[in-house]
Amino acid sequence: MLFNLLVPLAEDISFLNVFRYITFRSGAAVVTALLVSFILGPTIISWLKKRQVRGQPIRDDGPQSHLLTKQGTPTMGGFLILLAITTSTLLWADLRNGFVWIVLIITCGFGLVGFVDDYLKLTRRNSKGLSGRIKLLAQILIGFAATLWIIKLSPAGIQTHLAVPFFKDLLLNLSWFFVPFAIFVMVGASNAVNLTDGLDGLAIGPVMIVAGCFALIAYLVGNSVFSTYLQLNYVPGSGELAVFCGALVGASLGFLWFNAPPAMVFMGDTGSLSCGGALGSIAVVTKHELVLAIIGGLFVLETASVIVQVASFKLTGRRVFRMAPLHHHFEQKGWAESTIVIRFWIIASILALAGLSSLKLR
Repeated sequence: MLFNLLVPLAEDISFLNVFRYITFRSGAAVVTALLVSFILGPTIISWLKKRQVRGQPIRDDGPQSHLLTKQGTPTMGGFLILLAITTSTLLWADLRNGFVWIVLIITCGFGLVGFVDDYLKLTRRNSKGLSGRIKLLAQILIGFAATLWIIKLSPAGIQTHLAVPFFKDLLLNLSWFFVPFAIFVMVGASNAVNLTDGLDGLAIGPVMIVAGCFALIAYLVGNSVFSTYLQLNYVPGSGELAVFCGALVGASLGFLWFNAPPAMVFMGDTGSLSCGGALGSIAVVTKHELVLAIIGGLFVLETASVIVQVASFKLTGRRVFRMAPLHHHFEQKGWAESTIVIRFWIIASILALAGLSSLKLR
């Protein structure tokens, strides 16, 4: 909004030229989202505690220690994340940019699905909320509409193409299959973050790391000079998503302040589904879907652990892990919660560096 209001005045007031720069507005988006979180966080958490006297329902089939340590902690903290992201993005992004609106709609749409799921869990007082099929269908429908919009705004020649990292000019034309593929990326990323969200601070840390990486990727892909130099696929307008990523980083930092062990609030599906959906949609817009699987490799590992566990038990009757997702396996082995969280953050950071190396190693 500030970009649209102040940049036209820059010819007369020279210092307003700073609002033209994506780097400045991305940094401002980080600070704004952080301040929104710090200012409104205590009030929102207090309100959630009053409305959720017994807190988030704890899974009976999860670690038994959670029945003691997590009991009474309110959920739906993802509402704070959404509020910070939306406020900051609307304030600092170029609102004429279609990609910004696509990612915002995906984020809020998936967040709404998560909100309904969280609400049903609270009202029914069990860990089963919205039906898995209904939740998945809602995500697919939102993803389908977003994918068609992305294709419409993407430059001709790469609209339905998949870029392969570490290879020069290797583009695979998926044709009509690009639509289900893009939906899979967005829905898969959303649910992968959701599976990772099982310990205090575990999911929001990697979300912040991945968002920071994609702020850089969006900026480079949206800049014709840098994208040409690095041999990336130039996507005009995608650079503005760096502002959104900045807002997501700031919102994540702010939420982590309240979600750090011992958590004052859980993000719930409201936060995890929306954050994952945002990252997935940004990857599709910037043509870095496969790079997301590397940078967000921790989310992939957590999801894979669940798939392997279920498949192994159904086929052989045996479990590969003591408990899935993977972080619960290490809990059962006796690792302290803070140890698991910090070590998983380290893994996420290493994978992020590996993913970013694809920008230069070609």
